[in-house]
Amino acid sequence: MPRPSPEDHGLKTLPATDALRVLTGVALPTVAGGVIKRLPPAMKLADRLRVDESADRVLRRLRDRHGDGPLLIKAGKRTFALPLSSADAGRVLAGAPSPFSPANLEKRAALSHFQPHGVLISQGPERGERRQFNENVLETGEPLHHLAPAVAAKVREEANRLLELAEVGGRLDWDAFNAAWWRIVRRVTLGDAARDDHRTTDLLAGLRMRANLAYGMKKNKAAREELGHRLRAHVARGEKDCLAGVVAQAPTGPETDPLGQIPHWLFAFDAAGITSYRALALLATHPAERAKALQDEGPLFPYLRACELESVRLWPTTPMILRDSTEDTDWPGGTLPSGSTVLVFAPFFHRDEEELPFANRFTPEIWLDGRAREHPALVPFSAGPAECPGRNLVLLVTSTLLSALLEQAEFTALTTLEPGRLPSTFDNFGLEFDVTAPRQRP
Repeated sequence: MPRPSPEDHGLKTLPATDALRVLTGVALPTVAGGVIKRLPPAMKLADRLRVDESADRVLRRLRDRHGDGPLLIKAGKRTFALPLSSADAGRVLAGAPSPFSPANLEKRAALSHFQPHGVLISQGPERGERRQFNENVLETGEPLHHLAPAVAAKVREEANRLLELAEVGGRLDWDAFNAAWWRIVRRVTLGDAARDDHRTTDLLAGLRMRANLAYGMKKNKAAREELGHRLRAHVARGEKDCLAGVVAQAPTGPETDPLGQIPHWLFAFDAAGITSYRALALLATHPAERAKALQDEGPLFPYLRACELESVRLWPTTPMILRDSTEDTDWPGGTLPSGSTVLVFAPFFHRDEEELPFANRFTPEIWLDGRAREHPALVPFSAGPAECPGRNLVLLVTSTLLSALLEQAEFTALTTLEPGRLPSTFDNFGLEFDVTAPRQRP
């Protein structure tokens, strides 16, 4: 089918049949996997059915038939807009908090289960105050957080312990990796005394499970209060070499709610664990890239950071990026009304073969040589004024962990990954590695 001519591009309302295809082929499978807390059985099924590949086909056919859009979907009193060009997606993400607010209606319903005052769902003056607090504590503008030496030491200690356990049986699975990952997260975020505080992170996991069904689950006030009490105790302890210690000393305003920002940091670190485990699989199946990673030097580890970014590009942990329009906006073909919800489906842009020669290949170099910056819809940490304020801290933790693991062991992924065309869906929960002592290196 020939692509629409340029004059046919722009706002266009989808016929009901095509709108149904977006609902059943894109939105519902993504939601079923667990938007706030990943569901292992659903992810296993999604991997088997290659749901992201199916979603990509749906959107590609719509683009061939109707143009880049944004394509409009009418659902009762709601209007949803689906941009299918990277330029339009970039415009939306750059327009935060106005005219495209990150505090989307569905996002507020979900995240209010465990972080009702989190910056991501805050609006107005409260958002500015909370965003500034997050940037101050997480040191958003700095390549390395001032806690970097302490963070690296904690990560390497836990990596060593993980490998000691893995080498006993010669096998590393998700459960073992995830347990070590959360020990790292608790130590970096809440302090060494929180290393084995499973109760705090289990409470958060339970609240996030309820958040998967944002409108269908009653809020668990008791669990949220207990989580707040435990976080308050960790901050009050004031360990100097963790984020809780920084929070204890950071300036705040009347609407900051410093404790209310911490659950989102823990939430974000969960996704980072998934991407790191997948990055380990990528490096285990790509010998040339693994050799480059072994030559990477800290504390910035630029190549390993690029590997982490590439893992998120290939398998975005936030597939649906939502924005609500706060005012009417003009587009070719018409006006998008205030109150519309814009859906940027990241996997479609991250694997767009028409724009990206490297779409389905592991190519860390794009994050180092400028190619990624040429594509505004490559957004592993979102983009624009609402980009993740903890991006550099997350990359510090993940790159240090990958370095520590690769230096000390050889990993053989027991899941087949074809380097020439990587799968669109990748179930991290079923991924296992054989672990052996490292070969002699020059």
